[in-house]
Amino acid sequence: MTEITPQSLSEVLLITPKKFGDARGYFMETYSQPRLAAAGFIGAFVQDNQSLTASLGTVRGLHFQAPPHAQAKLVRVTRGAIYDVCVDIRLGSPTFGRHVAVELSAENNAQLLIPAGFAHGFQTLTPDCEVLYKVTDVYAPQTEGGLLWNDPALSIAWPISADRAFVNARDAAWPTLAALDSPFSVEGRVRHLGETV
Repeated sequence: MTEITPQSLSEVLLITPKKFGDARGYFMETYSQPRLAAAGFIGAFVQDNQSLTASLGTVRGLHFQAPPHAQAKLVRVTRGAIYDVCVDIRLGSPTFGRHVAVELSAENNAQLLIPAGFAHGFQTLTPDCEVLYKVTDVYAPQTEGGLLWNDPALSIAWPISADRAFVNARDAAWPTLAALDSPFSVEGRVRHLGETV
């Protein structure tokens, strides 16, 4: 049976499917909408994404999409291993700026469910990492936002140090938490990027 474990941040879930194996190979249920609904997730996934990251220590993130195209994500790894991180960026949240970090790998089969209102990213722990993730809204580049991956205020203990990490120019230029104009709020009031209150 699939194990679903609530994390320290509201609505973030660690999901570990049970793998059934025999001489032929294995079987595993990787997604069950009824199980997630029973755990409190209300949402419908509309798109699957897949990425391959070639180099050890690569950081992708921390990313989000703003309303009206905010995304919840269900992330898993089919090859290699990653250090997966999500940060609460909901204004008014008692856990604003705090994060959850877990290792996801092809070995442990774990998945992380990340609600809308969180910035998400990962660092590769092996070469040639293949990551699959479901999202609840389509890709909308005009709503893309991000948070600086190594902002000291986040206190993320990335396994591979900044001097050995590979980060592209775009991800290295995201704002710090203190400078972030977050479009998310726990009160349900959301702003589109660029909108003034």
